Amino acid sequence: MGESNERDPESHTTVRNVVLVILDTARSKSVGSFPGDPGRAGPGDDDGDASRIGERSSDRGCDGPQPTPALSRLAAEGTAFENAFATAPWTLPSHASLFTGLYPSEHGTHGGHTYLDDDLRTLPEAFSDAGYQSIGVSNNTWITEEFGFDRGFEDLRKGWQYVQSDADMGAVVRGEDLNEKLQATRNRLFDGNPLVNAANILYSELLQPAGDDGASRSVDWIENWLAGRTDERPFFLFCNFIEPHVEYDPPREYAEEFLPAGATYEEATAIRQDPRAYDCDDYDLSDRDFALLRGLYRAELAYVDDQLARLRTALEDAGEWDDTLFVVCGDHGEHIGEHGFFGHQYNLYDTLLNVPLAIHGGPFTGGGRRSDLVQLLDLPATLLETAGVDDPALLGQGSSRSIHPTSDAEPRDAVFAEYVAPQPSIDRLVARFGEIPDRVHAFDRRLRAVRTTEYKYVRGDDGFERLHYVPTDPAEHDDVAPSEPARVRALRDRLEDRFDPIADVDDSAAVEMRAGTKERLADLGYL
Repeated sequence: MGESNERDPESHTTVRNVVLVILDTARSKSVGSFPGDPGRAGPGDDDGDASRIGERSSDRGCDGPQPTPALSRLAAEGTAFENAFATAPWTLPSHASLFTGLYPSEHGTHGGHTYLDDDLRTLPEAFSDAGYQSIGVSNNTWITEEFGFDRGFEDLRKGWQYVQSDADMGAVVRGEDLNEKLQATRNRLFDGNPLVNAANILYSELLQPAGDDGASRSVDWIENWLAGRTDERPFFLFCNFIEPHVEYDPPREYAEEFLPAGATYEEATAIRQDPRAYDCDDYDLSDRDFALLRGLYRAELAYVDDQLARLRTALEDAGEWDDTLFVVCGDHGEHIGEHGFFGHQYNLYDTLLNVPLAIHGGPFTGGGRRSDLVQLLDLPATLLETAGVDDPALLGQGSSRSIHPTSDAEPRDAVFAEYVAPQPSIDRLVARFGEIPDRVHAFDRRLRAVRTTEYKYVRGDDGFERLHYVPTDPAEHDDVAPSEPARVRALRDRLEDRFDPIADVDDSAAVEMRAGTKERLADLGYL
């Protein structure tokens, strides 16, 4: 059981509440670097994403408007981590690492086993047992009770629903025309409570703000919860905003601000967004298509950044901001044409692993920019130390190292990532598309990566390996493994020292998903 330490309310270095916000699929490459930095674009960053976080204006000396002023302000007033890395390139294993402090092969939650095992201690459990009111709002179908992520939460809400329900009316939302919507309504209306289902359909079809995938309603709910809250306990609030995820469908006014010159909203939104189909050569995307998709993606970041600003205002209005540790990060990144990929599967490029991370509150206020290597699985130790919560079970099970400014934890000289099992599996791709390219068959492997400030090494269980010299090749275009055999051996040894051999994945361990969940995940490009 965790114990909450006494806090000095006058101390600048203590906090009462903890808020953890995930900007799903937010890559550091597009969010940019932090105020005062001329930008982090390196060789190969040729897509216009090399801009700083800043005001959404075009007078910052950068190429085009900046998408995330609220995050910029948070970074400027708090602590910005320029070299933060996810442990996995997609939602389920990355969140599991963030909740447990374990790497994917250790917590075992991945494409071959889609459930967070009950015997693992989680961050919400630690705060709940320490006397916190623990509340979650998820807008990603993976982060629900169905996959084991509800433990420790008094309430884990599904942000895409108007009325909380196990029945998902997503099939209605996805209907291409009125006939499809009516057919889906007939098929699903009586799956559970028909009145609740009707309310959810009415909201999604008529009342939900255009271009919103749950963020606005989530903040509405949090605003009301904070305003009406009478609980004397401190709170731990977790929120996942999914807007930057495929499909990119920002409100028109946001899209028009970020699309390339001469492009129209209609042209951009007509582009097919099906990452798995693109991987399998079911259709093609031109350079212009990807340029438009990147514009839509940045517009999604801008939209969710405005929701982040609303969330901060809600905490301020409730009188909780000064006593709150406020953490914002991406859970993984995204490929939008880089390395020939669309989406976030089948590889471990930094485009998928390097994520934004900013922390405000307590000792992190006024902390400036930090360039040390950190991992998202370092957040459990960091949040517990900053909040004064002692939870030996959580800290003892994993590899979390506190990045508290005065922590005794040893700084990292390397970060690690894993892709334990393809998601979706190659067999499922074949079942969907029939013939698939040979290069896609090659993705049927497990990958591990180790990254220092100088080198990035990736190795697969099929013998695949590559090495990049980060200072001159941050975009990972030039494989120097053949010319650096000693470096390859040293980093291969680092991987073998860090992890046990990769065991065969038991696909039979995957959780059987509800039909509505399958459809929603298919919409997001996972299935």
